[in-house]
Amino acid sequence: MNLKDIKTSQDSTYFLYKGKPLFKKKFVEVLKFHAPGLAPVKDETGAYHIDSNGNPLYPERYSRTFGFYCNRAAVIQENYWFHINEKGQRTYPQNYTWTGNYQENICIVRDFENHYFHIDIQGNRIYAENYLYAGDYKDGIACVKQQNELFKHIDTNGKPINSKEFLDLGVFHKNFATAKDKNGWFHIDKIGNENYQERYLAVEPFYNGFALVETFKNEKIIIDENGKTVLLCCTTTA
Repeated sequence: MNLKDIKTSQDSTYFLYKGKPLFKKKFVEVLKFHAPGLAPVKDETGAYHIDSNGNPLYPERYSRTFGFYCNRAAVIQENYWFHINEKGQRTYPQNYTWTGNYQENICIVRDFENHYFHIDIQGNRIYAENYLYAGDYKDGIACVKQQNELFKHIDTNGKPINSKEFLDLGVFHKNFATAKDKNGWFHIDKIGNENYQERYLAVEPFYNGFALVETFKNEKIIIDENGKTVLLCCTTTA
């Protein structure tokens, strides 16, 4: 059975396989199946995970459960967040006020002092710094907001990938990231150098060499990786 063929019902209370119920049981809420074939569900007993036959993975019940990523799932027990493995066992002793999902075997967490940082697959911090905010790793690079309220990119050891700081940042996509300075949004390379001098009200990541951006005159245009306008899409009104 291909997991991608298992769908959630329109009201998110049961699962469908090729248009028919996967099994008879209905739930208060269901989320999608993730590898290796497990899904978060909630019924009158609480939240937990099931296999593709609808069998509970473990006897514990939680306030809420989320999908498995890198063989780890985030769960909430009362007001405490942590991760469990496919056997339903906690993977580390710490509790958090929020956790993300593991990406590339690394996960964002927020502690009880509202510090953001990343932990490895065993639950260990991968660096000592605390941040105002942190994003998921993608291709070994993550965006973080420092105590000075400026953003930078860090590698999987927590080291900056360059010396540049910005008012806001996006993740790298096809070797370029979105960035914002006092004049507006633009694109940068991995050294932190700007692709072009223009600034925009909003920019999207490059998609196969081109990006949709919005000017300060509310014009939506398509630019190439050098910042050259190739197409005027439309003018928006406030």
